[in-house]
Amino acid sequence: MLTVLGFAMIATFLVLIMMRKMSPIAALVLIPALFCVAVGQGAQLGDYVIEGVGKLAPTAAMLMFAIVYFGVMIDVGLFDPIVRGILRFCKADPVRIVVGTAVLAAIVSLDGDGSTTFMITVSAMYPLYKRLGMSLVVMTGVAATANGVMNTLPWGGPTARAATALKLDAADVFVPMIPALAMGLLFVFVLAYVLGRRERKRIGYLTLDEALVPETETVLVGAGGLGGGNGSDATDTGTGSPTGISGTTPTGISGTTPTGTPGAAPTGPATPGASAGEDGGFQGLDPNRPTLRPHLYWFNAGLTLVLLAAMILELLPIPVLFLLGAALALTVNYPKTAEQKARIAAHADNVLNVSGMVFAAAVFTGVLTGTGMVKHMADWLVGAIPEGMGPHMALVTGVLSLPLTYFMSNDGFYFGVLPVLAEAGAAHGVSPLEIARASLVGQALHMSSPLVPAVYVLVGMAKVEFGDHTRFTVKWAALTSLVVLAAGIVFGIV
Repeated sequence: MLTVLGFAMIATFLVLIMMRKMSPIAALVLIPALFCVAVGQGAQLGDYVIEGVGKLAPTAAMLMFAIVYFGVMIDVGLFDPIVRGILRFCKADPVRIVVGTAVLAAIVSLDGDGSTTFMITVSAMYPLYKRLGMSLVVMTGVAATANGVMNTLPWGGPTARAATALKLDAADVFVPMIPALAMGLLFVFVLAYVLGRRERKRIGYLTLDEALVPETETVLVGAGGLGGGNGSDATDTGTGSPTGISGTTPTGISGTTPTGTPGAAPTGPATPGASAGEDGGFQGLDPNRPTLRPHLYWFNAGLTLVLLAAMILELLPIPVLFLLGAALALTVNYPKTAEQKARIAAHADNVLNVSGMVFAAAVFTGVLTGTGMVKHMADWLVGAIPEGMGPHMALVTGVLSLPLTYFMSNDGFYFGVLPVLAEAGAAHGVSPLEIARASLVGQALHMSSPLVPAVYVLVGMAKVEFGDHTRFTVKWAALTSLVVLAAGIVFGIV
């Protein structure tokens, strides 16, 4: 009974948000609450929610201060050289823009944090997508899938969990998987090229000069506010927010209107989210925004490198590192109290929306775990494996990792389900190392799961409905995971 209700709860949630009958935050709270009552455990709902909130509180704290930290780094211009390089490569060609999105997301993913990747990628690429009328779900889909493949890095989380759960060395799990993961990343780049060709066919090939032709109206789009726009409609206009991508934004994505919007970049063209430098180049980030701190560039670069190194070495918990980093970045770059308050206020909308979504997700995960639905679903799936598949448990694990890591947290899968799969494999002579490697296959799909907090940063900043992102991305992410699995089999890794 709990197995059926568990699958029904997940299916109800996905259907309602994809049909836009409910907002994600409302669905994450109300649907599990109703199902908790339906299984006769309504009296324990409060305990389940508090337990879920307790488990996700560190994640929410990490996201809050990570958004502030990287928001400040974008404000002060730390990523401007990277953005300008990507934009010079992309020009106004949709194919280059989509491929550039995949490359940028993959590079930034080296820090092991999805939220960081999505903030930087969207901040850099959003102006081009919006200005050229490209589909924003292409941007979110490509970025999420590329990050999902790179999420298998030992410091990204899943590899460490798999190694810990099966008492293995993380290097023994990850290093042999590199060829298969490389094939997965290559597939993402090919996919980006194909999607870019489709976008080029839809909107045509524009020259850089055509991309900078002034419009009669500015589109002000906020970076805050989850689900604030239709991701499938690339011309959808949103309302500017304090953290918005507009001419007045602290993140410096500029855009001016012919009538002279107050606070807009004085030398920028009349294009939403784009600016032209003195050489007429497409800058993307307003080079004249008042929040820039060029004299502190190397301090900010050093601070960021130290922060990322400390994360990788696990010197302190990640939430603590970002808390200290945000405080130090604000103090050094904006010594005046009023300036610090302004920077915090500028990013508060995004912080509130994302952290609110994380705590709403805590209701969903709390009910799934507390009622025993997750355990029953996992036991049913493992029990449904035919006896003859025993010698092929690595393949079975790889296939199961797609739905299980999508519908469950990584902790639930790696610490709850993986040991059972490994034990079943060991009975048929399958090495735990093969099981552990196969378990990493589903991460490309996992990164777009409604249970992953970072995905709400992605869709929120891109002004894409979560349902639109899910409809577009799931098929491509699942295909990417299957490519990794196929490559693992061909190379003899799993």
